[in-house]
Amino acid sequence: MFIAVLLADPKAANLERVTVESLRNAWGGGEARWLSPGIAAEFELSEMPSNRWDVWESLQGLGHDLVIVPAAGRRKKMLLADMDSTMIQQECIDELADVAGVGARVKEITARAMNGELDFEGALTERVGLLRGLSADVIRQVIDERLSFMPGGHDLLRTMKANGAYCALVSGGFTAFTGHVAEVLGFDENRANVLLVEDGKLTGVPSRPILGREAKVQAFHEISARLGLAATEVIAVGDGANDLGMLHLAGMGVALHAKPSVAAQCDIRINHGDLSALLYIQGYSVEDFA
Repeated sequence: MFIAVLLADPKAANLERVTVESLRNAWGGGEARWLSPGIAAEFELSEMPSNRWDVWESLQGLGHDLVIVPAAGRRKKMLLADMDSTMIQQECIDELADVAGVGARVKEITARAMNGELDFEGALTERVGLLRGLSADVIRQVIDERLSFMPGGHDLLRTMKANGAYCALVSGGFTAFTGHVAEVLGFDENRANVLLVEDGKLTGVPSRPILGREAKVQAFHEISARLGLAATEVIAVGDGANDLGMLHLAGMGVALHAKPSVAAQCDIRINHGDLSALLYIQGYSVEDFA
């Protein structure tokens, strides 16, 4: 058995009953269940539809996401999440670079790295090098003035933790930011790269080893093994090429507002919804949110 979940951006809340019922009828699905009025609805399917991606494409123009997952084992026991452009709405290194006056160059490198066009380690080394001499005080400035959380993140963490899940933040960014994000949102642990500082200024050299795609895969294996969890019991979320390893390993690998080349390699693509979509696809209704 499978579950088809239709999702809209909570800000628009424009998922109409006729859309849900039309698709349910076309696929011969079970009775529709509304998880949140105007935002999320689901129904059972006996088999995976052959025209799944054609329907998915047609719904993009309506501002809707379509996710089909196995009915068994939907609620996951661990969340493994990327940070930049996933749990927060910014890329931290881009914000630091903007303050340093090299924003345009660094944003270009970041975009290409996240799209998989550049080697992540080399791209990070080059970007950090452009920050050499920047006052370390800027880190606090960026946190206080420039960072904003992705909508739905607080609901996601609180609800999964209230239901016994373990939550880990694994970022190719920096501990100076993951520590703050983890504390505010309630992650159980966080892993990231370290921005080296000498005499109150950034050295322009990243700490080694650099945490990238393989380190996220390693974190996936280490944390799940420590908790005694199978890969199928994990939901992972990210947006960049360096997230693909952990997204492919997880029972649910979610490409959230991802780069097109990244989303194309994932079965769960959230282009319109926010982080609360990760709860809906696990079968939580809005009444279940902690």
